[in-house]
Amino acid sequence: MITLDQLSIKIFADGADLPTMVELAKNPLIRGFTTNPTLMHKAGVRDYRAFAREAITIAGDRPISLEVFADDLEGMERQAREIASWGSNVYVKVPVTNTQGVSTNDTVTRLSHWGIRVNVTAVTTFAQARAVATCLDPRVPAYISIFAGRIADTGHDPVYTIMTTRTVLDRWRPLIEIIWASPREVLNIYQADAAGAHIITVSADILAKLPNIGKDLTQLSLETVQMFHRDAQAAGFTL
Repeated sequence: MITLDQLSIKIFADGADLPTMVELAKNPLIRGFTTNPTLMHKAGVRDYRAFAREAITIAGDRPISLEVFADDLEGMERQAREIASWGSNVYVKVPVTNTQGVSTNDTVTRLSHWGIRVNVTAVTTFAQARAVATCLDPRVPAYISIFAGRIADTGHDPVYTIMTTRTVLDRWRPLIEIIWASPREVLNIYQADAAGAHIITVSADILAKLPNIGKDLTQLSLETVQMFHRDAQAAGFTL
């Protein structure tokens, strides 16, 4: 079986727990970090600036994506410019629309042409990805986060979106990288690599499963049976 170090795709750790980020920063497999307001809220973050500055330090020379949280386009732009100023390794996450469905393309255009590295997030269609790519300055690195896991949750195959977007980017936006976002399982890493994604964001719970890669399936079957038996005994079941 192909090992992770044989794949082209880069693994970014996705989360907002600072102690976990410190530990993951020691892992050479982790090539970058991402977070978002939902993860930060779940982790109990209250001071955005303080959290962000510590996370940037933990990331070191690896890229880290931090997201705006304003809903008006002017506020997004203001926050993006401030966030970008915090470090040369920072990519600013800007959602593809605001909560009313208004496109952020004009905002993304201005930010990118100012030299700010953006990560346009919550993208779910090829049409969105293509429109975003058109907005981005071809001289400035950027990410497009395609939420493959959420696409798959609807019964649609995200591979088509990834592959067609990669074809477009290779032709005229080579500095833009595609992120396979919201993976659900270790297999998604291999699927993302085969589809042409440059990066996959992986949560701590999926990262914890990486040692299972290549595991003997017969042994896995036995361990599963042993788990069922152990838990039945622990529950004290009788018939």
